[in-house]
Amino acid sequence: MATNKSKNPFLAMGAGCVAGGIEATAVWPMEYIKTQLQLQSKAKGAKLPYNSMISGLTYTVRTTGFFSLYRGLAPTLIGSIPKAGIRFGLNSVIKEKLRDANGNLTPAKNFVAGLGAGVTEALIIVAPVETVKTKCIELNMPFVKGFQHILATEGVAGVYQGAAATAMKQGSNQGLRFMWFNEYKRIVTNDGEIPLTPIMGLFGGMSAGCFSTLGNNPFDVVKTRMQGTKASQYKGTLDCFSQILKNEGIGAFYAGVVPRLGRVVPGQGIIFMSFETIQDALQKNFKVFQT
Repeated sequence: MATNKSKNPFLAMGAGCVAGGIEATAVWPMEYIKTQLQLQSKAKGAKLPYNSMISGLTYTVRTTGFFSLYRGLAPTLIGSIPKAGIRFGLNSVIKEKLRDANGNLTPAKNFVAGLGAGVTEALIIVAPVETVKTKCIELNMPFVKGFQHILATEGVAGVYQGAAATAMKQGSNQGLRFMWFNEYKRIVTNDGEIPLTPIMGLFGGMSAGCFSTLGNNPFDVVKTRMQGTKASQYKGTLDCFSQILKNEGIGAFYAGVVPRLGRVVPGQGIIFMSFETIQDALQKNFKVFQT
């Protein structure tokens, strides 16, 4: 395996910030519907107003208008830009620490680097932003009003509700994604001898998104329940998992998996393609990013 040249971590952070903003804006409507599906319990024969991405989009536009699909985007954008910067920047730093004498990384080390980056971004940004986003959607409130409602009724602790579940979900997510994408990139570029084209980056990101979604959707369902307004019915993350399994069955852990795939697969294609393209452009055109 060819030696990998180290890169300035601020390069990865800068490229990640831009890529994160692009990805979040492009796929938000699908994230909105995915969250709604997961918040609606199927226990006791509860009737859902919709049960798929298409019916969800149609129902939402018909009942609350097109722009309601972007409810909750503001806090997500505020979080997505620094979140992606932390993720890609820290992943780059951890990778450099884990390289062997020849500069190489195993799939396991790529997973650890992604895991560390994912847990860190979860605790710093994702947990509070995702909690506010989920509750704003569930309460049908705009960001500012929803945030004020959470502080008034639950206090600051309500903003960090479900942090453990979020860290589990985000850590496993990024571990699986970076492990997959870096192995894919190594193979298709023949250890860096062939440039990674935007199309290669798009396909690699999409396949990484599919792999990670199927692998950790149960964590995503538990995280969403723990951040919802009805989270008080659970004693903790493990109790939430146990109650879902007992009352709704194992299939409930894959609630929203199809719309999540519909959002994550193109989203990861966009963010990895954008990241690789922007990173190369920054490194070529700005001396500050050249090491």
